Amino acid sequence: QVQLVESGGELVQAGGSLRLTCAASGRTFGSRAVGWFRQAPGKEREFVASMAWSGDKTYYADSAKGRFTLSRDLAQNSAYLQMNTLKPEDTAVYFCAAGTPYHNMTQKEADWRYWGQGTQVTVSE
Repeated sequence: QVQLVESGGELVQAGGSLRLTCAASGRTFGSRAVGWFRQAPGKEREFVASMAWSGDKTYYADSAKGRFTLSRDLAQNSAYLQMNTLKPEDTAVYFCAAGTPYHNMTQKEADWRYWGQGTQVTVSE
């Protein structure tokens, strides 16, 4: 059973930065893709970024390109989402997800098997 715990969300002013952390149980990210999704109030959960299980490819939603960076640290069993130049429209609950072992994952929420509980990011004007 894979357990994921997100942290790092908080209230920040527009233009600021945050780094979200996804801590996993065991050696999760060495064999599984990691993804970040977000859900704003009244909206569906949407894809933000993902990294292939091999670690050699990273994908970003258009809204995240150039501002967000996904990385992982296998020694720490953790993945990170560095978010810069934050905008009010980035306000959402951010979720970490892990995929099926040795599978490349899509950007579809339904394809991801394991989820964390989410961390709230609020960006003020």
